[in-house]
Amino acid sequence: MLNTEFKTKLKTGDTVIVISGKHKGAKGEIVSIMNKKNRCIVKGVALVKKHKKATQSDEKSEIITKESSINLSNVLYFDEKSSKGVKLGYRIEDKKKLRINKKTGEVIK
Repeated sequence: MLNTEFKTKLKTGDTVIVISGKHKGAKGEIVSIMNKKNRCIVKGVALVKKHKKATQSDEKSEIITKESSINLSNVLYFDEKSSKGVKLGYRIEDKKKLRINKKTGEVIK
């Protein structure tokens, strides 16, 4: 498991829904994906507070709220038309690999 990169059909900017865990039912946009750790950061989900200490005399100490990462297995692509989470697949057309909605067969951009 040292240099393993996990594969995912999700991309940065996709709208996802959390399907399990503490934040179940929350929707948000993927900010970043960490393939080596099998985790992603979703905007507005899994918020944590971080205490930032002043490193210089003119800075102030503060408490910052930011998103924490969640496991990729806990998120599912959110389809706007059906208002549900759906699985993604691939289809090859004209030598191009397209992402598709497995339920309806629609192409996802």
